[in-house]
Amino acid sequence: MKILFVGDVVGRPGRLALASRLGRLIDRNDIDLVVVNGENAAAGFGLTADLAREFYDLGVDVLTSGNHIWDKREIYDYLGSQKRLLRPANYPAGLPGRGHGVFSTSAGIKVGILNLEGRVFMNNLECPFRTADALVAELRQQTAVILVDFHAEATSEKAALGCYLDGRISALVGTHTHVPTADERILPGGTAYITDVGMTGSRDSVIGIRKDLAIEKFLSLLPVRFEIAKKDAVVCGVVLTIDEKTGRASGIERVLEEIKD
Repeated sequence: MKILFVGDVVGRPGRLALASRLGRLIDRNDIDLVVVNGENAAAGFGLTADLAREFYDLGVDVLTSGNHIWDKREIYDYLGSQKRLLRPANYPAGLPGRGHGVFSTSAGIKVGILNLEGRVFMNNLECPFRTADALVAELRQQTAVILVDFHAEATSEKAALGCYLDGRISALVGTHTHVPTADERILPGGTAYITDVGMTGSRDSVIGIRKDLAIEKFLSLLPVRFEIAKKDAVVCGVVLTIDEKTGRASGIERVLEEIKD
C-alpha cells in the first residue's frame, strides 16, 4: 500500500498549493491514504474546524498537528469530537482530542497513526519515547501498519526516536522545522524514516513567514507581528510504500511540487 504524507501546511498559500496538486499526487502515485499536518493552516498559527473540513473535502483522510494546534481556541471542541484530527499524544491527560487512532483505506486496510511532540527546545511534555512504547503496542494489536508524525525541533531527538521504534512501526516522519531533509531511508528493522518532510507554503519566505518581518525580528529582538508569505509555493511530503501484511516499509520517496507565481 502507499501513504502520502504532506508536511506542515502554512496559511492560505499552502492550502491553495495543496488543493492544486493533491489530486495529481494521489493519481500519479496510486495513493491509498492521505495524511497532512495542518497545524499552521490558519494564517500560520493553528487550525479551525472550517479549515479542517476543507482538507477533508480535498481528499485528506487524516490531519496531524503539533504545538500550534492550541493557538485557535475554537478548535478545542472540534478536537474532542473529530476522530480524523490528531494532536500530539504526549500532552497532559484531560486535554481535548486524542493523539492516535486506527483508520481504514477504501480497500479496508487498517493504518495506525500516532502523533507525538518533541521536548528538546520545545514544551516540557511527557516523554515521547515512553508514550510511543505504550501507544505503539496498543496500535499493533489492531494493525501492522503504523505511521508516526514526530513534531520536533531537534534532529537528534527525531533520529533517536526513529531508531528506537525501528522494527515496531512502518514509518516515522519528522515535522515542525519546515525545511525538508535529504536523509530519507529504510532503517534496518524495516521502518521508513525522514528527519523532516518540509512545509507546504511559500518558499520565498523564512519558513513560511514574510522575509522582511523575520529579518526584522532577528535584527531588533523586539516583538514583530508575523504575516504569511505568498509567493512561489511548494508542496512538500513523502510517499511511503508499505507491506500491509508485515508493516515493513519498502520505499520512501520525497515529494516536492513547485507552484510558480
